[in-house]
Amino acid sequence: MQTFTPEPGLIDKIGEHMFNAFYFDFGRYLIAAGFFFALIVIFRNFAAKRKVQKRKATKQDYIREFASSVRTTFFFGLTTISTILLTEAGVIKLELQEWSLGLLVAQVAVMVIAHDAYFYWMHRALHHKALFRATHLHHHKSRTPTAWTAYSFSIWEAITEAAFVPIFLLATSFFGVAYAGFAIFIFLWIMIIRNVMGHMGVELHPAGWVDTPWLDWISTTTHHDLHHSSGNYNFGFYFTFWDRMMGTEHPEYKKRFREVAQPITLSPRFAEKAAVTVMAVFATAMTLTGGVGAMVV
Repeated sequence: MQTFTPEPGLIDKIGEHMFNAFYFDFGRYLIAAGFFFALIVIFRNFAAKRKVQKRKATKQDYIREFASSVRTTFFFGLTTISTILLTEAGVIKLELQEWSLGLLVAQVAVMVIAHDAYFYWMHRALHHKALFRATHLHHHKSRTPTAWTAYSFSIWEAITEAAFVPIFLLATSFFGVAYAGFAIFIFLWIMIIRNVMGHMGVELHPAGWVDTPWLDWISTTTHHDLHHSSGNYNFGFYFTFWDRMMGTEHPEYKKRFREVAQPITLSPRFAEKAAVTVMAVFATAMTLTGGVGAMVV
């Protein structure tokens, strides 16, 4: 039986991975949460009209969410050490250089769909009375979520959330599918952006979204906000179809969405503020991530 012997310098690689994982995950969190929080602050009149809940998050909510999100990024890095160990052992197959655009799009799509299924069933499991208090209660302390709620997890939930990537790559490698590292990079950005959008408390999706069959299967801020305010509905992440198939979608979801979603109109002043905000975030993103080269698997 062949055994895996750590190569010289593997400990150094793990240490470097931990640092890079924390830097990358925390950077993504700051950029995404900071961007959408800035939108709410800069366009406060717009945000007030599309706010999902009347209740406001308290100062203590913001402090708890940010502090636990910092902790979460540490455990994300600790958990995903398994990825580098399995890659070094040749168990996980990654192709970091050679990929086509078509392959990239397909791999990102597959990863998003797989993560949505993983998240739905993992999320429902954490709501079981035997697990909820120890794992998921901390996240639900944010009854009125904010952009900073995105990574506000207990230690156990952080580990469970982070486990998806190594589990997914282990499964694809088992079937002989090598994944492009850049596909994982894009997936991780999609994940945090959608995570923040789901928690920001202000509906950004345009009016009519839930009445269009081509778009209704994509979840909105209202969809996840109702989960925080009611608890036992809307367990999905990117899409609505798991909740609809399993009968767990909030019965008043579409009604509540229509109440807060209003047509988006752009004045010259609004467009100017939007342009400044986008450019500021872009500059920050390039500084913190060092561009594509800062990718961490």
